[in-house]
Amino acid sequence: MLIIAHRGASTLAPENTLKAFTLAFEQQSDGIEFDTYQHDDAIIVFHDKTLGRTTNGSGFLLQTSLADLKQLDAGDGEVIPTLEEVLATVPDGALCNIEVKHLRNAETWVQDVKRAVEDAQINPNALLISSFNHHWLAEISALWPQVAVGALTATYALDATYCARQLKAKSINIALDVVNADFVNAAKQEGLDVYVYTVDEPEDMLQLKLWGVTGIFTNVPDIAKQVVG
Repeated sequence: MLIIAHRGASTLAPENTLKAFTLAFEQQSDGIEFDTYQHDDAIIVFHDKTLGRTTNGSGFLLQTSLADLKQLDAGDGEVIPTLEEVLATVPDGALCNIEVKHLRNAETWVQDVKRAVEDAQINPNALLISSFNHHWLAEISALWPQVAVGALTATYALDATYCARQLKAKSINIALDVVNADFVNAAKQEGLDVYVYTVDEPEDMLQLKLWGVTGIFTNVPDIAKQVVG
C-alpha cells in the first residue's frame, strides 16, 4: 500500500509548501498529493480559494498577482509555491498526484504542466491528475490521453465505478468516510486503483491495507510508514 503525503507532511510542516514536500520525501513517502489553481501568471499550489486560513494575507487567491502571492508567509516563513517549484522536490520514481482545484483553459493547462514535468525530468507515468470536477478531467484526458487521471469522489454511488469508467480513469480517489471492502473489490474488479483520503489513524491504515487499497493520502506519512511497514 502506497503512502502518499497529503499536501506534503502537513502535520509537521505548513501544508502545500516546499518544506512540507521535502519533509515528506525525507520520511520516505512514496509520493505527494497537492492542490493547484490555474492562475493568470502560473499554476499555483494552494488549497483554498481564499488566503486567510494558511497565510498572513487576505482576499482571493485568483484575484492576487503572483508577485503579491510570493510576498505572503504561508507558515514558517514559507512562500506559496508554483507547480514548477514543487516538482523540483520530487525524486525519481515518486508518485505525484496533482489535484485540479481551478481550471481556466485546459489547453494551456496541459501545455504548462507538460513543460513543468519535462523541466523537472518527472516520468509522466508517475503522474496522477485528479479532480472532483470530472468535466475538467475529461477535457485534460482528451488533450493528453497518455496521462493517468483519478476520479475524486466523496460518494459511494449506486454504480460505484461509473464515473471512473466514463473517464477511462486509472483510479478512484475516495473519502475514508464512505469507502468499504465492497467498494474496493468492485473497483479492483474493473481494473481500477483505489486511493483513500485522508487517513491519519493507524487503525484505519491497517484496515485499508487489509482491504487491498492501492494507497492512502495521509497528513502523517512518517507514522503511516511505521504502521504499514
